[in-house]
Amino acid sequence: MSSIIDNVRQKLESKRYADAAFMLADASQQGDLAAIVELASWSIAGNIIPRNLGAARSLLAQAGNGGDEAAGLLHASFLASGTGGPADWPSAVAQLRQLEHRSARARAQLNIVDRMNLDSNGFPAGGYAALPLCGRPAIQLCREFLQPAECNYLSDLGGPFLQPSVVVDPSNGRAIPHPIRLSDGAAFGVFLEDLVVAAINRRVARLTDTQYEQGEPLQLLRYHRGGEYRPHLDALPGEPNQRIKTVILYLNQDYRGGETRFPKVDLSWAGKTGDALMFDNVDADGRADNMALHAGAPVSNGTKLIASRWIRANAFKFPPPRSIIETFNYDGRR
Repeated sequence: MSSIIDNVRQKLESKRYADAAFMLADASQQGDLAAIVELASWSIAGNIIPRNLGAARSLLAQAGNGGDEAAGLLHASFLASGTGGPADWPSAVAQLRQLEHRSARARAQLNIVDRMNLDSNGFPAGGYAALPLCGRPAIQLCREFLQPAECNYLSDLGGPFLQPSVVVDPSNGRAIPHPIRLSDGAAFGVFLEDLVVAAINRRVARLTDTQYEQGEPLQLLRYHRGGEYRPHLDALPGEPNQRIKTVILYLNQDYRGGETRFPKVDLSWAGKTGDALMFDNVDADGRADNMALHAGAPVSNGTKLIASRWIRANAFKFPPPRSIIETFNYDGRR
């Protein structure tokens, strides 16, 4: 840990946020590698200085070129997903190839990506056949959508980040256990959407005939014995950019129970490893469709692992977090 970072964190502990930011920006301008990495992290988080993903992408490139492996890997992910700038799949893959001789994570990604049938932009080179299961809501099944190695990769990547599903109590703002979902969850957000996840998300876009940018971050969900998701709608009340579709990817099958049930249409599906189940959440007018009510039945034995991606009507963006310092220039001026 550099002395600059130590000094910056001391200022943070003293709530001297502006001084800490200016010191970090100045050290980054002077080429301090640890400061560049730290400033990139702040630029992504957006809780001390305003979120600036374009600046973060540039800083990650600089730190990666300076020899920081983690920054180089994250820069490749930004290139692949189009975070902070245009998507550039060829450059993302090239970045991983530069790192693979010294990075186990780069090798792991390339081991999966190199076996995918992708075009030059990371999209599937072919299409996918879906089997209709229901007309309304439109429910379709794509068998063997993921390969077993891809399922294992998602489980291994997201597993360390799984946390019990919670909601915020509006009376006090505290996290409380989710009232209808007994599971653990993890999002493949900006730090976890690597090239494998990005390629799978592109595959989901092709399957659903939507744009890659319409998808929320892929979610990993784990249900132990007794875990369930009681009947619910994925469409959000009063949401202008509605969740129009849901895709569930089944990552394993060595459990009992846990079927995906649609009680309004008397349909139940127990997915096999690699299957993809997709369904519409809205009617022809774009309104929440009560016929899409669904549930994850209780798991009676074993552990169920799935990944879910909600597709919005338009490009999805999280609202930026409120930063402590409202305005900040990366050359150290406020």
